[in-house]
Amino acid sequence: MNRIDNDLLSVQEARILVENAREAQKLLATFPQEKLDKIVRHMAEAVHKYARELAIMSCEETGFGKWQDKFVKNVFASDFLYKKIRDMKVVGIISEDKENKTMDIGVPVGVIIALPPSTNPASTTIYKALIAIKSGNAIVFSPHPKARKTIGRVLDILIRAAAESGLPSGAIGYLRTLAVDGTVALMNHKDTALILVTGVPKLVRAAYTSGKPTIYGGPGNGPAFIERSADIKKAVADIIASRTFDNGIVSASEQSIVAEDCIADEVRQELRRNGAYFLSDQESQQLSKNFFRPDGRLNPEIVGKSAIELARQSGICVPEDTQVLISEQKYVSAANPYSREKLCPVLAFYVEKDWLNACEKCIELLVNEGRGHTLVIHSTNEKVIREFALKKPVSRVLVNTPASLGGIGATTNLFPALTLGCGAAGGGVTSDNVTPLNLINIRKVGYGVRQLGDIKSEPCSFANQRSLESKQDLNELLEKLLKQLMVEKI
Repeated sequence: MNRIDNDLLSVQEARILVENAREAQKLLATFPQEKLDKIVRHMAEAVHKYARELAIMSCEETGFGKWQDKFVKNVFASDFLYKKIRDMKVVGIISEDKENKTMDIGVPVGVIIALPPSTNPASTTIYKALIAIKSGNAIVFSPHPKARKTIGRVLDILIRAAAESGLPSGAIGYLRTLAVDGTVALMNHKDTALILVTGVPKLVRAAYTSGKPTIYGGPGNGPAFIERSADIKKAVADIIASRTFDNGIVSASEQSIVAEDCIADEVRQELRRNGAYFLSDQESQQLSKNFFRPDGRLNPEIVGKSAIELARQSGICVPEDTQVLISEQKYVSAANPYSREKLCPVLAFYVEKDWLNACEKCIELLVNEGRGHTLVIHSTNEKVIREFALKKPVSRVLVNTPASLGGIGATTNLFPALTLGCGAAGGGVTSDNVTPLNLINIRKVGYGVRQLGDIKSEPCSFANQRSLESKQDLNELLEKLLKQLMVEKI
């Protein structure tokens, strides 16, 4: 089959999938929350049994990361997430204020188009399917070509379990004839209500130009600032654990360390004790040549590879116990490969004289890439923590925790999510850890509590109040002047 035939078949399949999803969603929209919850429970239980198998399958198909860590993420998506959303009210009456006589009603948006990444194919697909059905929406996936078998396997498990629990046919679907034209047809279809993209940057422009609301989990370039009051041993252990988790492919993971000058040597020593290898200038240059392609895109050959593998690719000799590779840097620029997101266990290391300068360095890094995503601070100084939280162009500020797991809500009480919104700063429609509540419209209900006459008969409007205050001020001033004249006469 030639490419043109494949494109046409993909477009035709895309239309059928959205049309089937539209009809299924009409039925789904009539389901009460209890019925949706029953379906979601069966889906989560079914896919949880395959968490290990899917993790191994993902690694074998993509070559990215470590299956043991993907297994953790699959359990996180199928069990931890499910427990979090289990009792959520998302459709129907979701809140009521009897005193003020208002109600909020959750209304599904309709048909969602989902693009999962090749880096976290199983866990992200599980997560998106569960939150979509929980909120009464139909969802159609366009699998990533590099993870099509894994994503297809996940969806087959979920579709079968959901159907056994009463989910209408077509409410979950996926494109089997993969082509960019087919994916674009899914996004542009008149019945598509929302697009949910995680880690597929080359299709983001197509999503936005479709004119449909798009939730995008964009690139992370999160710095980790170690402030002088921090528990340095814990901070370093957290950073190493986070940067090596699934070989650094979680978007929330640390990309650089910024340390205050007064503790920089201690931080370096602790990093070395935890398996960090500090590259020489020449080694840094050798390694950086492999990061990006000539067109500026990330080189897939480095994605999810271990520090040992990365060093070997670049002809660098490192100890066998090396966990991360670190390059000391001074400046941030678009031309500096160490200033950008790299989905592998490599860190840039910056030293600043105090927390104010460190604050500016973190902003430089985030503005360069990763605006709106995540920042980490290790500190016990609440004033500094709050200053960082107030001034950084990010959607998540994580405090004293590993970023990979803290950002997705595993080691923090942020909502457990595998799509992390970047807000307006990152060109998205939400800054949330995306939840079922992001996939509904909220219908507001307000009962009448006063009549028009009540408003007209208010005793004093704002304008009148200001007028009275002005008159009062003038009277007081006149009284003071009269008293002063009386004193002068005496």
